[in-house]
Amino acid sequence: MQSALRFLTREESPSDFETVFAIHSAAFDSDTESKLVDAVRAQASPVVSLVAIEGEGRDTGEVIGHILASPVTIEHGPKDLAYMALGPMAVRPDFQRQGVGARLVLNALDACRELGAAAVFVRDHPDYYPRLGFEPVANLGLYFADPDTERPFFALELQANALTDCAGEVYYHPKFNRS
Repeated sequence: MQSALRFLTREESPSDFETVFAIHSAAFDSDTESKLVDAVRAQASPVVSLVAIEGEGRDTGEVIGHILASPVTIEHGPKDLAYMALGPMAVRPDFQRQGVGARLVLNALDACRELGAAAVFVRDHPDYYPRLGFEPVANLGLYFADPDTERPFFALELQANALTDCAGEVYYHPKFNRS
């Protein structure tokens, strides 16, 4: 019988950057996402950058996953509310499908709440993010301008009615515009 994976999450530190780069490269079979993480981490503010650590020691375990959240703006929305976007997120391939990604998402949502974010957006994976409470944004009149317009786009309100008076394009950090 296989034992349950024991891991915890913590804030990423500069000593994790190289490992995080390698995890994203392995999970996505290229370094595109890794370079995006490096660029957004360096240029956006505030960011949430968390790592998952195998085992129970914050400083002794091996980094097995990472998630980034960065600010977004909404074309027609309240200027007094803050919004964030999750991603990229990656889990080392040999640790996928063991709850690491879900825990990273939930802990990143908590960190976004602590920063005062009213809502969080995420793209892709239509079978994954709705299980964590995210809903499609199309019915809200929101969209992400992307050459691949078929990519799913979701939001989760962290404050009640945070997206009620919002419409139009959701702008991610410019580094996300890779076209």
